[in-house]
Amino acid sequence: MCGICGIVLSERSTRSIDSDALVNARDTLTHRGPDDAGLYVGARVGFGHRRLSIVDVAGGHQPISADDGALQLVYNGETYNHLEIRAGLEGVGHRYTTQCDTETVLHLYQERGVDGVRDLRGMFAFAIWDERKGRLFLARDRVGIKPLYYAELSDGSLCFASEIKAVLALSGFRPSVNRAALPDYLANHAPSGADTLFEGVRRLLPGHTLVWCDGETVITPYWDPGFPDQSEPLQAPADPVGEFRERLTESVRLRLMADVPLGVFLSGGIDSAAITGLMAEMVDEPIQSFSVAFEDRSANELGYAREVAEAFGTRHHEVVVTPEEFFETLPRLLWHEDEPIAHPSSIPLYHVAELAARNVKVVLTGEGSDELLGGYGRYWRTLGNQRLGRAYHGATPAAFRQLVERAVRLLPVTSRLRAKAERTFLCVEPDLFSIYLDNFAVFSRRRQQTLLSDRLRQELADVEPYRHEAALLEASSGLSPLNRLLNLDLRTYLHELLMKQDQMSMAASLESRVPFLDHELIEWVVRLPEEWKLDGRTTKRVLREAMKGVLPERILTRPKMGFPVPFGTWARGDYNGYVRDVVLGEQARERDLFDMSDVERIMTEHEAGADHAERLWSLLNFELWQRTFLDEESSVGEAPAPLVAAAR
Repeated sequence: MCGICGIVLSERSTRSIDSDALVNARDTLTHRGPDDAGLYVGARVGFGHRRLSIVDVAGGHQPISADDGALQLVYNGETYNHLEIRAGLEGVGHRYTTQCDTETVLHLYQERGVDGVRDLRGMFAFAIWDERKGRLFLARDRVGIKPLYYAELSDGSLCFASEIKAVLALSGFRPSVNRAALPDYLANHAPSGADTLFEGVRRLLPGHTLVWCDGETVITPYWDPGFPDQSEPLQAPADPVGEFRERLTESVRLRLMADVPLGVFLSGGIDSAAITGLMAEMVDEPIQSFSVAFEDRSANELGYAREVAEAFGTRHHEVVVTPEEFFETLPRLLWHEDEPIAHPSSIPLYHVAELAARNVKVVLTGEGSDELLGGYGRYWRTLGNQRLGRAYHGATPAAFRQLVERAVRLLPVTSRLRAKAERTFLCVEPDLFSIYLDNFAVFSRRRQQTLLSDRLRQELADVEPYRHEAALLEASSGLSPLNRLLNLDLRTYLHELLMKQDQMSMAASLESRVPFLDHELIEWVVRLPEEWKLDGRTTKRVLREAMKGVLPERILTRPKMGFPVPFGTWARGDYNGYVRDVVLGEQARERDLFDMSDVERIMTEHEAGADHAERLWSLLNFELWQRTFLDEESSVGEAPAPLVAAAR
C-alpha cells in the first residue's frame, strides 16, 4: 500500500513545479509508505510516491513510466486480477520489466485508455499523466477502499493526494472550515458526497474517474452495484448458500496475494470469524490474528475472539486499550484522519493495527458485510417503523398524533422510554428520509436549529444536511425499501467506515483488505432475493447459513455488538472535565459556530444520565480538529501538550 500525490499546471499558470514542496507533500505521507520514496518532475507535472512494499518488493519502485517517459503513473492499492490481465496484455505485445501489479495498470491504460479501469478487480487510487495528450487521469476503486483527494487552483492547475494534508501542502491553501459542509458533518459523522470540511478540498467519489486537461475537469462514474428494480422478478440461484460461500472464498483467496506476511483482524463477530475460517482452509501455517478491547466489560469481546482463534488454531495477539491511552492517542490520530474522527472505535482500531504491524504487513478484515447483507438492526427497525407509521398516520388525525408526540417529549430527558419512543413512528414521519436519515442522525435537522449560532444559522439557511443522501434516495425510488437503504449505505456510511479502516491502519503502516467488498461479490449479492439478506429480524442470513458447520455455534447466533467504546461513561466520569474544557472552552466560544447554551445543555443532560455520547464525540472532535489544522496547535505525530495534560 502507498501514498501518492501530485500537481499538474495549466498553460496559463505562471508557477513552476516546486520540487521542495512536492517532496514535503510526499513525505507527509511517510506513514503510508515507509519502505521507499519516489519523485517525478516534468515541465508541467510533478508526482510523489511513498511505498509500503507488498508485491514484487524489489521491483515495484514508483513513479513508473512508459512510452519513453510520456506516461507516468503513481498507484496506491492492489489489483488482485493483475496476473490474468497481464497474460492478455503480453499476448498483444506488451513487455514487462517488473512483477508488480502497478505495471499492469500502466500497460492497461496504454491498451484501453481511461476505460481500462473497468477491468481492475481490487482496491486502488491512482494517477496517470499522459504527456502527449496533456491529460491527467485519476481513478478510484468502486466502493472507496482507497482515498483520493484533490483541489482545483485559481489558475486552472490541479493537485491531488491520498490524504488532505498533502493536498494542502501542494495547493498552498491556508486551512479553513468549509461551513457549507458543516450541517452534513453534524448529521452524519462526516461530510458525504464530494465535500470535505476543508474549504477548496474535495474527494473523488468511489467508482469515479477524473480527467483534467489544461484546467478543464470532467468527472465520470464508471460503476453501479446494480440493485434490481422492485418490479423486476428475481430468481434465486439453485444453491444460494453454496454459491455465496464459493464467491466469498474466492474473494478471500484473491486477497492472500502478497510477498509478505498476512494476518486477520478478529473481533469475535461473525464477519471477521468467517474470514478467519476461510483463510484457515487456504494457508499452511497458523494465521496470525489480532484483537482489541477495553477493560470495561461492556466493551470487551475478547472471549468471543479467543473462541474463534482456538477453533482455527491461530497465533492470537491481543491489546487492551486504557482510557489514558485512548485520550492521549486522540490528537495524533486526528492528524492522521485529516477530518474529525467520525467514530470512537477508530482509536482502538489504530492500537490493534499498531500491534499487527509488529508481526505482519497485511491484514484481512470483515468490513462491509453489514452494508452488503443487511447486518444492522436499524434496517429492520426502519422498515417496521415505516409500515407501522403508515398505518398509524392513516388511522389517526394529526391533532392526536401531535398530542402523543408532545407527551413523549414531556418525559425526562434521562428516560429510556423517551429515548426509544422519540425514534419511532410516534414521533417521526414514516418516509425514509425522516425515519432513516434524520432519525439516525447525530444532530437531526431540528437539533441543528438549536445548536448552530445565530450567525451560522442565517449563513446556512439554504444548506440542507443529507444533500448527497437525499439525491441517492430520490434516484433509487424504483428499488424496494430495503434495497434503497442498502444502496444508500454502500455509497455513504460505508465510505466513512472505509476511511476509518484505511487511515487508522495506514497510520501504523499496515495494509488492510476487505474481502466482503469484492465488486463481483457485491454485484451478485445485490441481486439475491432480500430474504437471504434480511429475514425478519435475522440479519445476514446467507452468511450465517454458509458458515454453519464452520464457525462455533455461539458465534453464529450471538447478537451484533458493533465495537462498543465507553466514551459516554468516560465523559460522565474521569474525563468529564476534559470533555467539558474542550467543547465549552474559550477557543470553542470564540469561533461563534455553536450556541454555547445549547452545548452546555447537551453536556449537563449527559452528566445527568441522558445519552449524548455521539453528540459530544462529534463536538469534541470538531473542536480538536480545528485546533490541529486551523490553529496548528499540534505538529506531525505530536499530541497538543495541553490536551494530553487535561486527559491525565
